[in-house]
Amino acid sequence: MSEQPPTLTCYYHPNIETSLRCSTCEKPICPKCAILTPTGYRCKDCVRGQQKAFETALWYDYLTSSLIALVLSFIGSQFIPRLWFFAIILSPIAGTIIAEACRAVVQKRRSKRLYQTIAVATALGSLPYLLLAIFASLNALASGSFGGLISLALQALYSFLVTSTAYYRLSGIQIKI
Repeated sequence: MSEQPPTLTCYYHPNIETSLRCSTCEKPICPKCAILTPTGYRCKDCVRGQQKAFETALWYDYLTSSLIALVLSFIGSQFIPRLWFFAIILSPIAGTIIAEACRAVVQKRRSKRLYQTIAVATALGSLPYLLLAIFASLNALASGSFGGLISLALQALYSFLVTSTAYYRLSGIQIKI
C-alpha cells in the first residue's frame, strides 16, 4: 500500500491546495502566484528580490537623464516644421539618440522608474512646439485655412514617436509581476 504525500497549500492562499513549489525557495505556490521564469516557476517574493538586484539607478540619475531627455527632445521638435517630410523617419532616430544619450549619462544603470521618468521628460520636451502647433492650427481654422493642421499632425506624430521609441529602447524585455 502506497502512502499519499501530504497535501500542500499555497503559501499566499492557504485555502488552495497545490503540488507546485517555487524553484528557488521551495515554498508551495498556486498557479495564480507562480511566475514562469527561464529556470522554472518562482514565487512573487523571489522574483521581486531578484528584480531589485537589477535596479541599479542612483537618485541623481533621474535628474540628469530627465534633463538630457527634456533638452534633446525640445531641440528635436524644433526641426519638425523645417523637415516635415522626414518627420516619420527622423522621430524614431531622435528617440534612439535620446535613449542612448541618457544610457551613457547614467552609465548603463537601470530601473523601471528611470525609464518612465525619461519617457515623461521626452514628452515634456516636445510639448512646447506641440502647443504652438495647436494654437497656430486654431488660429488658421478661425481664419478658414486648414494649413495649420499639417503642422499640428506632424508635431503630434513627433511627440508620440520620439517618446515611445526612447522608452522602448531603454526598457527592453521586462518580467511582469
